[in-house]
Amino acid sequence: MGIIDAAFDSFSGVLSDQWKDIITSPSFDERTVVKAGILKNSQNEYGANRGAEDILSNGSLIFVPENTAAFIFSQAGIEQVITTPGGFEYRNGELSVFNEQDRRDAGIGKILIGQAIDRIGFSGMNSDEKHVAFVNLREVRGLKFGTRGPLAYNDKFYGTDLELFAYGTFSVKITDPKRFVQNFLPANVRTYTLDDPRAREQLVAELLHSFIAAVNGLSDDYRISQLPAHAADLAALIESERSNAGSWPERFGISLASIAIENIEFSDESRELIRSFSEKKMGVLAYEGTSQAAANIAAQQLIAEGVRDNGLGDGGGMLFGMNLATGLNPQNASTQSVPAEPAPPHESPDLERQIETLRKLKELLDAGILTQVEFDQKKKQVLNL
Repeated sequence: MGIIDAAFDSFSGVLSDQWKDIITSPSFDERTVVKAGILKNSQNEYGANRGAEDILSNGSLIFVPENTAAFIFSQAGIEQVITTPGGFEYRNGELSVFNEQDRRDAGIGKILIGQAIDRIGFSGMNSDEKHVAFVNLREVRGLKFGTRGPLAYNDKFYGTDLELFAYGTFSVKITDPKRFVQNFLPANVRTYTLDDPRAREQLVAELLHSFIAAVNGLSDDYRISQLPAHAADLAALIESERSNAGSWPERFGISLASIAIENIEFSDESRELIRSFSEKKMGVLAYEGTSQAAANIAAQQLIAEGVRDNGLGDGGGMLFGMNLATGLNPQNASTQSVPAEPAPPHESPDLERQIETLRKLKELLDAGILTQVEFDQKKKQVLNL
């Protein structure tokens, strides 16, 4: 009874699978990279193709849209790859009575009876299993990444290593679909999407390794705040690397299409370090302005005393000297009409040396080498106060 049932199933299956198939590509969402082909069996209420979906008969049509590749798989693996858009007639499938060349070569009787006999030994099943899948060749965008721990960045502006966390997105593109199917796609998978965290886990991990190396490669030329504007440079450095993300084209048939840094955050320690640096820099600028004003006033006082001591008396000399000093340039103690008398070498150094000495003393004070009391005493000596 079992053999009779198998014979009936075999002949019924042969008749069902005689129809030529029309296989089209499904729709792809943003991050789907592989999808099984769709067997078209009806159109405007016409059509009665109820054959097996994994059996392709000779004369079947496969339609390949733009930016996709069609893969025909048999039990042994990849049988054929079609990357050119358009419609293709398949000629390596099961013989069909609806194919003119098959009828001419084998005849209708041999086609039907021969296939039925072959199936009886497999309980009515066809041993020749084939299916079609489509690979997305468009850029797959919006893949998230982020550093899991702090990244050390040697910022030349601050002159130290800073810790940062970087977050962004990247996109990839399948450049070698056959290599991708053979080396990256899991076995016997007809649908695959990078929306699944497990699918992109390896890509994200390797990208982070390459990203860290690329970021530090830019540290000699750019401050941290400039990194988001140099995403193209980062992508170029990552692709030039021979390991991790740079090896994707050769290993997986995938290339890094773009990378974008959405946000950079400092660690708490680095944020405090930058805040302290900024405060000290502002303090130095404020001190330099105050020191310059004080030096100018001191110079005017010394000029007035010089005028007084050189023949104008105590009262009128002082008054006239102070008025004259306001019209002089404290840096060189000169006017267009009245040449300045050079100070004796033993009385005081020139003004530029005074200012430079005060600046160096302030640096020693900030470094903790001088105390405030010592600094005040030295300042009075320099200004002859």
